[in-house]
Amino acid sequence: MTRLRDVVVVLDELYDPLWADDWDAVGTVVGDPDAEVRRILLAVDPVAAVVDEAVEWGADLVLTHHPLYLKGVTSVAATTPKGRVVHRLIEHGIALHTCHTNADSPPLGVSESMALALGLIDVRPLDADLEALDAWVVHVPRDDAAAVAAAMHDAGAGAIGAYDRAFFVAEGTGSFRPLDGASPAIGAVGVVESVDESRVELVAPRRLRERVREAMCSAHPYEEVSHQVLETAAGPADRGSGRLGTLPEPMSLAAFADHVATSLPQHHSATRVAGDPDTLVRTVALCGGSGDFLLGAADAAGADVYVTSDLRHHPVSEHREAAGACAVVDVPHWAAEWTWLPVAARELAARLGDTVDVRVSTIVTDPWTMVRTTSARSSP
Repeated sequence: MTRLRDVVVVLDELYDPLWADDWDAVGTVVGDPDAEVRRILLAVDPVAAVVDEAVEWGADLVLTHHPLYLKGVTSVAATTPKGRVVHRLIEHGIALHTCHTNADSPPLGVSESMALALGLIDVRPLDADLEALDAWVVHVPRDDAAAVAAAMHDAGAGAIGAYDRAFFVAEGTGSFRPLDGASPAIGAVGVVESVDESRVELVAPRRLRERVREAMCSAHPYEEVSHQVLETAAGPADRGSGRLGTLPEPMSLAAFADHVATSLPQHHSATRVAGDPDTLVRTVALCGGSGDFLLGAADAAGADVYVTSDLRHHPVSEHREAAGACAVVDVPHWAAEWTWLPVAARELAARLGDTVDVRVSTIVTDPWTMVRTTSARSSP
């Protein structure tokens, strides 16, 4: 039986809450960690229509990208729209969990999902994060070295680039004398003891330091663990804001805009374009959600076009005035972020197996419901 806590463990492995911005609100909003989960519904927004779909389908968990609450509240009374969502979820025994900014930057996250939906190749972060690493040195009895290393690996240590579970072992002799009050796993109080030991070396993200330390101590046979933690220079991570990729075949900006519009889910809003329609597009920069903060990064990366959402007049105007500036395509926020849902659903199904049914909501929760345009013309 799969419980809510089991699903959360999988989600935290994919989209670690530590990656969320400090202003964000991610994690479980409603639900009992011990409750059984058989059906999971994924959606962008935790709105009433999505909750209705969850109730009708018999979902046990709703996973959304956008949080229900971003600010502190003193009431969840059903007299408000958000309060009604909370009450309806609880009434039907449905949990609500949010992966927001913690799902934006990692592999299989929102921006990468959008890049895959557009068919880009050679996809990499547009603005890569720097991952601060610790170098760990642990002394452990030789027969226990593999178990201690495995426990540290399970806590997130030993990952280097496209490899994981990496570590180095050197053999030596450890010596110590237990004092009064000690409960030695090896040796006796007051007697100098020499033990065949291994020196285990591995790296781990600094943000996981206490998690790795706890795993090391739990697996180690000694009550006092001889170890060192050395801080190293930060290096590029496989996470980062936005994505940069290449089209399999170049196309005009006009054709690319059509490609974007047809690659994203249908909606009632507009895809806006800034640039010469005949511009040839090869290299594409993008960011799922609101991404005007990466306009400069897109230019610096040599992108021919930058795709994102919620662009404002002045940033785009100033960007386009610069010599050689890339073209810009503005897409609906909901449509861009919806591309993450099938990817997250696939990963959940792969990790949880046939213990759960996973479904992606196709309800359009984009707030814009109509577009009207007029032909541009010069003033008389």
